[in-house]
Amino acid sequence: MKTHYFSKGKALPLQIVLVVPFLIQIFAAVSLVGYLSFKNGQRAVNDLAGQLMDRTSEVVDEHLKSHLSVPQTLNQINADAIRRGILDVRDRKTLGKYFWDQMQAYDLTYIGIGLTTGEGAGAARYDGKTITIDDWTAKPPNNVYTYATDDQGNRTQVNARWDWENSKQPWYTQPIAAGKPIWAKILVENFPTGPYIAASSSRPIYDSQNRLLGMIATDIHLLKLSDFLRSLDISKSGRVFLLERDSTLIATSGTEKPFTFINQKAKRLRAMESSDPIIQNVAKHLQTFNGFASITKDTDFQLEVEGKRHFVDVVPWRDKYGLDWLVVVSVPESAFMAQINANTHTTIALCFGALLLASVMGVFTSHWIVRPILRLNWASEAMASGNLDQTVETSGIRELDTLSNSFNYMAGQLHETFTALEKSKEELEDRVEERTTELKNALEELQRTQSQVVQSEKMSSLGQLVAGVAHEINNPVNFIHGNLAHVQEYTQDLLRLVQLYQEHVSIPAPEIQIAAEEMDLEFLQEDLPKMLSSMKVGTDRIRQIVLSLRNFSRTDEAELKRVDIHEGIDSTLMILQHRLKAKPEQPEIEVIKDYGIVPLIECYAGQLNQVFMNILVNAIDALEESNAKRTYQEIKDNPSRIKIRTSVVNSTWIEVAIADNGIGISKNLQQRIFDPFFTTKPIGKGTGMGMSISYQIITEKHCGKLECFSTSGVGTEFIIQVPLQLKVHRVV
Repeated sequence: MKTHYFSKGKALPLQIVLVVPFLIQIFAAVSLVGYLSFKNGQRAVNDLAGQLMDRTSEVVDEHLKSHLSVPQTLNQINADAIRRGILDVRDRKTLGKYFWDQMQAYDLTYIGIGLTTGEGAGAARYDGKTITIDDWTAKPPNNVYTYATDDQGNRTQVNARWDWENSKQPWYTQPIAAGKPIWAKILVENFPTGPYIAASSSRPIYDSQNRLLGMIATDIHLLKLSDFLRSLDISKSGRVFLLERDSTLIATSGTEKPFTFINQKAKRLRAMESSDPIIQNVAKHLQTFNGFASITKDTDFQLEVEGKRHFVDVVPWRDKYGLDWLVVVSVPESAFMAQINANTHTTIALCFGALLLASVMGVFTSHWIVRPILRLNWASEAMASGNLDQTVETSGIRELDTLSNSFNYMAGQLHETFTALEKSKEELEDRVEERTTELKNALEELQRTQSQVVQSEKMSSLGQLVAGVAHEINNPVNFIHGNLAHVQEYTQDLLRLVQLYQEHVSIPAPEIQIAAEEMDLEFLQEDLPKMLSSMKVGTDRIRQIVLSLRNFSRTDEAELKRVDIHEGIDSTLMILQHRLKAKPEQPEIEVIKDYGIVPLIECYAGQLNQVFMNILVNAIDALEESNAKRTYQEIKDNPSRIKIRTSVVNSTWIEVAIADNGIGISKNLQQRIFDPFFTTKPIGKGTGMGMSISYQIITEKHCGKLECFSTSGVGTEFIIQVPLQLKVHRVV
């Protein structure tokens, strides 16, 4: 019997049909009003921000014009006085006091002249408060004298002496080279009185015959411009700063200074290196306008700084003496949006209040209309989900009472039917699950047994083949090795006889001389003993390899016997020597033997050798995989190693630890390392049975333990523990 389920995606609940359209109308009307109110407020903010920034730029422009015109005007007055002879540039004492009087009248940092003779004089306010007089001669060292003054401008004492050369100072050389009034390069120094950053207005001075006498300069401390910018109302929430065309800061309304100190030396700060996020981000944005020099007119834009929107106005500022600065005004949108945001929040709150009130009214109205129908709907959904024990209460509506009674009768019939089906289904599932489990266990056991049989047959056949080859090689090698001693003895006798002949017969027969030369008798006498020694070494090596093969094969592996475990390990290493030795792409794999003093143990020697072979082959594979990712020099600096350690544990167990410094095994793989058919090697390079069989040989055949400890990227260590006397251990 098929149960047909009709789509519920196209139908809507009656309660939603009654309530939602009403709510949508209210929400749409209130949202539209709120949105229009917000957009009008935002437009007003943009207009207000533009007006505020324009007004601020005008205030800064007026201040710069009035403030920066004073030095140039004062230079013009002083230059005219020198040209007319009113001021004598040779009377430096009178000049110093004259400049001191002007410093009292104007808020300046420095007024002074530098003459072509190398001399000069000036008055300064280095610390921003106290006026001192500088007087210098032409030749250093210590040619500059800085004098403290009284309240009349008279020199009282020398405060400092230092070196000075007019010809090496930009404020002297630049106006001389220009031949007209200019603004010299901004000066920044770290004086004992504090940091000194000033803009210097300079102009050449001439006598009445128009002969060049030198130059006159007036400095303005730029930190006073920063003080002025901080006094602006906009600085409380925004930022106003001045830039040169190379992006260096001149003044800022923030707390940051327009310079920094490197090794006690003052250095001007670039805007993009500023710690002030507003200045830094504005400078980076201006850099995208093809550089600061490309800004030739009033430029407005908006910028995101730390998640807040800022209005930015950039105005070029120039004067006729060469200044070319940028005035930047930045105002955060939040300074204007507080009230608008408050109104928006109020509108949203009212919107949600109206929506909530409408929702409550709609739910209340629909509740008493659709409640009987909803009870029937819920019971139907519960039955569809599998809960057949449902009963619907009757209501005061006749038609619904009839529908409820019919539904209750149908629910009872379905409940009885599905109870019977469920019982039959559970019995069938139990039988299927039980049979499936039996088949799965049988299949796994069959696969494991088949693999073990195949592996055992392969090892047995290999052992017989190795033993046979070793036996066949052993006889002729022993024959050769045994006769080499006699050949060596006979050869020595013959060589000694030839030597005696040469000693007693000084002039042999011509035929003997010719034969000796043809056979190169001297070389033969020297090389023949070496050749016989090499042959003896070769036969010794072959006999050792044959012994290792015979020891490893252990054709009597089915017999439990007492053996030296070190012989089995050494034989396995001898067979694997071709993989351990150096190759063109990698150095030799070092084998470190840390053999303890262990007695003979009872074991199945051939099977135990198979375990050593499996673990050592895996260690070599891991080292080769690690070496493939390293250069030859890296492998040489950190060589691959296999360490084999043997010891006696608790006087009844022998422990063999085989460790490598390869790639290691991750923790999730270590839990499966002894599972049948599990391998981490690529397809075709491993069957996944080596470690499983090794685990069974150690734990089942020898009643021992085989554990793996590994750290990914560091290496792996396998620890084998077997009892010294297997028969006693099995009895216990």
